[in-house]
Amino acid sequence: MKLPFESLNRELLIKREAETNPNHGSYPDKRTAEELIKTGIVIIDKPKGPTSHQVADYAKKILKLSKAGHTGTLDPGVSGVLPIALEDSTKVVQVLLPAGKEYVAVAHFHKEESEEVLRKSFNKFIGKITQLPPVKSAVKRQERERTIYYIEIIEIDGKDVLFKVGCQGGTYIRKLIHDIGKDIGGAHMAELIRTKAGPFTAEDMITLNELSDAFHYYNQGNDKYIRHCILPLESAIVHLPKIYVLDTSINTLSHGANLKMPGIAKLEPCIKKKDLVAILSLKGELVALGYSKENSNGLLKKAKGLAVTTFKIFMDSGIYPKPPRNE
Repeated sequence: MKLPFESLNRELLIKREAETNPNHGSYPDKRTAEELIKTGIVIIDKPKGPTSHQVADYAKKILKLSKAGHTGTLDPGVSGVLPIALEDSTKVVQVLLPAGKEYVAVAHFHKEESEEVLRKSFNKFIGKITQLPPVKSAVKRQERERTIYYIEIIEIDGKDVLFKVGCQGGTYIRKLIHDIGKDIGGAHMAELIRTKAGPFTAEDMITLNELSDAFHYYNQGNDKYIRHCILPLESAIVHLPKIYVLDTSINTLSHGANLKMPGIAKLEPCIKKKDLVAILSLKGELVALGYSKENSNGLLKKAKGLAVTTFKIFMDSGIYPKPPRNE
């Protein structure tokens, strides 16, 4: 089962054939360990016990950074995938917060029920649901709509049901289990692990101890392990629709300008009007985030006009040269 973005068509549409100048910028997978530490993402296997904020703080101290931010709070008693943005990459956090999540949970029902009844109860909650956040939550306590993309029952053992759920960011699984159990005598959450957070999965996780060891070896002159532990910034926007721009457009964008149609080289076919999109260089570097003014077909066909209104810039100015005066 997949989160919605995992099923999108990503085959690139070519608007203008272009090459990138190797003398400017750098491919994300070619960044130095020093650059990764300052701009990367680390996916921590959060243990039970500490808060998400404490785990982010541990990572910050291990790497001797001034800041680090986690993306999507996990309760102290919950473990699993916790992306942490390092230093200069912390402004990407807001992109990951609403991204789809996947969890594996154990629901303990207060009385035994048949498999048929249990599956019927779980299936009622696939699709749009309404939740009232719990009293202890980080958001205003008012009803809000969330989408459950899929629920898969893995195993039933007496009163315990092991299941997998894919859901919109901001869904409370504890509350979901409580609501599922309402009609059949009650239920509560016995165990919860997050297995996906946006584009990141359990396969990307490392422990805090592994991060500490990798940084130790890095200080000894061996950067092999730290490069394994820290992912490039661009890994955090895999789930977003993407537009690739010409080298000559990047300097202007890095100063906060909006993207215009002539600057586009290629794009993904899954873009809808008003979508949040990632603007990338032809080397795959994240230049900016913005909202598309057209769908993919409009972006591909139109020669003039505004393509994307930018709101978050990631590329420093001066990395790519100013365009010639006639462009």
